[in-house]
Amino acid sequence: MALTTNKMVLHFVDEMKQLANPNNVIWIDGSHEQLEALRQEACSTGELIKLNQEKLPGCYYHRSAIDDVARVEDRTFICSKNEIDAGPSNNWMAPEKAYAMAKDIYKDAMKGRTMYVVPFSMGPIGSPFSKVGVELTDSIYVVLSMDIMTRIGQRVLDMLDDSNDFVRGMHSKCALDAQKRYILHFPEDNTIWSMNSGYGGNVLLGKKCFALRMASFQGKQEGWLAEHMLIIGIESPDGEVTYIAGAFPSQCGKTNLAMLIPPEYYRKKGYKVWTVGDDIAWLRIGDDGRLWAINPENGFFGVAPGTSMKSNPNALESTKKNTIFTNVVLTKDNTVWWEGMDDNPPRGALDWKGNPWDPDSGEPGAHPNARFTSPAKNCPCIASNWEDPKGVPLSAIIFGGRRAKVAPLVYQSRDWQHGVFVGSIVASETTAAATGKTGVLRIDPFAMLPFCGYNMGDYWQHWLDMGKALSNPPKIFNVNWFRLDDGGNFIWPGFGDNFRVIDWIVRRCKGEVDARETAIGYTPRTKDINIEDMEYYIHPGRRFNIDAVRAILSVGSVYWKEILPPVKAFYAQFEDRLPKELAEELLQLELRLWLV
Repeated sequence: MALTTNKMVLHFVDEMKQLANPNNVIWIDGSHEQLEALRQEACSTGELIKLNQEKLPGCYYHRSAIDDVARVEDRTFICSKNEIDAGPSNNWMAPEKAYAMAKDIYKDAMKGRTMYVVPFSMGPIGSPFSKVGVELTDSIYVVLSMDIMTRIGQRVLDMLDDSNDFVRGMHSKCALDAQKRYILHFPEDNTIWSMNSGYGGNVLLGKKCFALRMASFQGKQEGWLAEHMLIIGIESPDGEVTYIAGAFPSQCGKTNLAMLIPPEYYRKKGYKVWTVGDDIAWLRIGDDGRLWAINPENGFFGVAPGTSMKSNPNALESTKKNTIFTNVVLTKDNTVWWEGMDDNPPRGALDWKGNPWDPDSGEPGAHPNARFTSPAKNCPCIASNWEDPKGVPLSAIIFGGRRAKVAPLVYQSRDWQHGVFVGSIVASETTAAATGKTGVLRIDPFAMLPFCGYNMGDYWQHWLDMGKALSNPPKIFNVNWFRLDDGGNFIWPGFGDNFRVIDWIVRRCKGEVDARETAIGYTPRTKDINIEDMEYYIHPGRRFNIDAVRAILSVGSVYWKEILPPVKAFYAQFEDRLPKELAEELLQLELRLWLV
């Protein structure tokens, strides 16, 4: 029985029902009773495995198909009417072609199955930031994961009322045929279609599909921003909280920063870090001329391998209850394990494929992209106001990459326009572990390259336009935890000590510290990076000294000159969609570097 009288929602459900031909349609009301019944059904069919409820209460295990373990960027398309509107960084398919292809794949795909209708809200119910979606799916795993990652059920339909402002999401596992696996976005139609996948990144349509690709397009149309950013609050000893958003490409420390624990030196003084969001931020201009942010999600979809009590204790604690684990090791006592969790791999366990696993085999037990889906409220450092419908006001935006020689530990942009330029050239150098070849430069503007739902040249222009509407914009910074010395060693210890850099950023926002002007922006004075009680982790027992600080804050013009050609080549892809302001910023940087 339908849970709404909204004619547009009913038409969408009926249209997809006629196409996919399910045996049954169930509307998800979000009640505990309904969700518990679905958990039991999924366990009875093997879609889920109930874990040890004494050790992991409310937790379940899920496996995806062996060839379906990550986002499929080469099969992810933006289906705008005009190819130029998708831009050179996106795969494009004409809408009429995409619809025809997808309808052929969806035809009778749910025959013999149940179609679940999942109304969901990105953002707190009733927030002016929030947006509604309706996802249709034949996967109980999707229903239960959407319950963790979003707000679902009757209250969402009540919020939507009779509005047509909702994203239409269609997902079917179909035959899990990798050759017919597509993730299609129709930004002008408010529609997402996903087929032949069961992996969360491709099928939890509220995540990257809606909250970034679709929402970034909506933000451009409506005057706000959807960003691949964490949000944290830095509490000083006097109780004042300063909010910061940050964008980091993969493998650049984003999750660890989102759940940062300050060094003991700072903790004793009363400093705290609060998590508002770990992955996505929606930003709107407030009546006060400031940029306000919400986390549109309700949970964490985190990479399990490498997560430990040492690397990220808050993330690990978040997984201890009401979590769905995907493609990790299943132990014989029905708990979970993954590489990097600890140094005690289990015996008699099953690997992520469901096969008996020997830790001495040399083969990983968990897939490198194995995941946990956990409620955000589980996190020990979750901010008390993380669901505030009006959001939190941002004082700073941080960009970060992985650069061996180019970027100093931290620098500040000259102004908003220069900050957009800084965000547009965010890049990381690959490691041997990732690609087999070190030092390959990957430019990933704003950490949004795979997630921007329209032409990135227009995206940069939208950022520039937003800045003009801000009377009190946040300051923009760039950080680099990965600077190397001449011996190839990391200069900066990272992890909790990153708080020392965040502390400088906060003080800079408050006007409490000065800075040095350089060719690339403003860098800290050496004495303003607090290294009190700091151990140099590469050489145990040796204090991190002022010379190391001076080295990591240095700006080597010779290295910056080397990045100019690849940036120019990257910009050239966008032709006349490249904002003239960014071309001018690049020219001015080049001139300043040659004058050094």
